[in-house]
Amino acid sequence: MKKLILKKGDTVKVISGESRGQEGKIISIDTKKNRVIVEGVNLISKSEKPSAKNTNGGITKKEGSIHISNLMFVEGGKTVRLGRRTDEKTGKTERYSKKTKEAVK
Repeated sequence: MKKLILKKGDTVKVISGESRGQEGKIISIDTKKNRVIVEGVNLISKSEKPSAKNTNGGITKKEGSIHISNLMFVEGGKTVRLGRRTDEKTGKTERYSKKTKEAVK
């Protein structure tokens, strides 16, 4: 299984699909299926039965998952590709922007 470079909390932009061009933060990641749920992107309608919380039930909007290959990391308002490298000082692996060659938090 390939290790994913994107992390929970990253700001990403959708580069293909129905939600193309939309941006949002990553809420959760499914590493087995390589799918991500992004805040406010790829909204789907889901019907819910009446319950104690929602007495009426009805149709609610909810974020659907997107394949990780359809997302790109956003840095400073622009999309950039990310890579992995080992830090010379600490010896730990870090993410870096391939455009600016600077480390990404």
